[in-house]
Amino acid sequence: MWRTVLDKMLRKLVVTGRLNLTWPDGTTESYGPGGDLEADVALADDGIVRELGQRPVLALGEGYMDGRIVVAPEQVYDFVALLVRNQQMGEMPKWFNIVQAVRGWTRGIEQRNNPLRSQRNVQHHYDISDDLYRIFLDSDMQYSCAYFTRPGMTLEEAQKAKKDHIARKLLIKPGMRVLDIGCGWGGMALTLARDYGAHVTGVTLSENQLATAQARAEAEGVADKVDFRLLDYRKIDETFDRIVSVGMLEHVGYPHLDEYFAKVDELLAKDGVSLIHSIGHVSEPAATSMWIDKYIFPGGYIPSLSEVSAAIERTGLWATDVEVLRGHYGTTLHHWRDRFEAALDQIRGMYDETFIRMWRFYLVVCEAAFEETFQGVFHLQLAHRQYAVPTTRDYLYSPGAADALMHAAQ
Repeated sequence: MWRTVLDKMLRKLVVTGRLNLTWPDGTTESYGPGGDLEADVALADDGIVRELGQRPVLALGEGYMDGRIVVAPEQVYDFVALLVRNQQMGEMPKWFNIVQAVRGWTRGIEQRNNPLRSQRNVQHHYDISDDLYRIFLDSDMQYSCAYFTRPGMTLEEAQKAKKDHIARKLLIKPGMRVLDIGCGWGGMALTLARDYGAHVTGVTLSENQLATAQARAEAEGVADKVDFRLLDYRKIDETFDRIVSVGMLEHVGYPHLDEYFAKVDELLAKDGVSLIHSIGHVSEPAATSMWIDKYIFPGGYIPSLSEVSAAIERTGLWATDVEVLRGHYGTTLHHWRDRFEAALDQIRGMYDETFIRMWRFYLVVCEAAFEETFQGVFHLQLAHRQYAVPTTRDYLYSPGAADALMHAAQ
């Protein structure tokens, strides 16, 4: 029965590329017209056939993790990208679309992230081991989208370009007080303190990240300019000249978008500027992948542009600039995946094969999402005053332009 169900699903779904599937009894079928993406996949037992027919998104990830969906490591990206691309073009069962719609309608209930739950969610992902992240991230441990301003950039160069791009949007000057919401391992805060002369308060809910960030501040001689805290952003009660947040909004959860932007509004000085860097949908709101929510980012939610815009509109903030970075995160993830695969011998000394397949699948799924769906990165520049920043983007690319444009706006 379930083989018939899955067979019918795949015949309607795969309308481009080709999926060559080996069933548990050894027989093979091909789906799709061919050309472009192609992958060879085997299903090890009848149980995974049933699960794929019942809950395809969750079963796809779990089946690959536990080895019941067999695909060569070098074909995993093509396999996942093939399915993601066809999901945008082919026909999913009506029941699947109904389930997705219901999950979208109930996201306000599923993602109520109070401070305690938020800390547990963050620690689930970030407190596994800094050593793992050091393996595949750049030397500054930037765990967010890099900014590839020219072809052939290294990951290190692109991550530095990202930080400098953000700093220019913040119009950082020496002595300014900056809040870094979700400071990670401290790279952004350290850059603003070391290279721009700011005094930075960084907050995180990860004990591992806090310890690493503090140690880095001491090692780089800027501990007097950087204050890292294990603290929920909602408990901060100070005022800052600048607020930056890179890759944290995705952990807030849909019900808390208003709360998040209201807090930015509250903490930002009258003449202040904020820059929020976040993954986002440039399409209708969509529910979080069940597999991602269960295994990778519990409580996470990628907002749509309409959702963040509505939340900002309910504050006293100007959206002084909104930039959508396209084509950067897929490349970033490809760099991470290459580094992860190149270090498998080292990683096998730390984790078992199930974890390795889980992490590979995570990196692949995310890369495919950025390359095949309407998903990008938002740069939301916010201020209380419309003239808190220059009225054109020239200042981002022309040295000295910011001061001239700011003077003209006064």
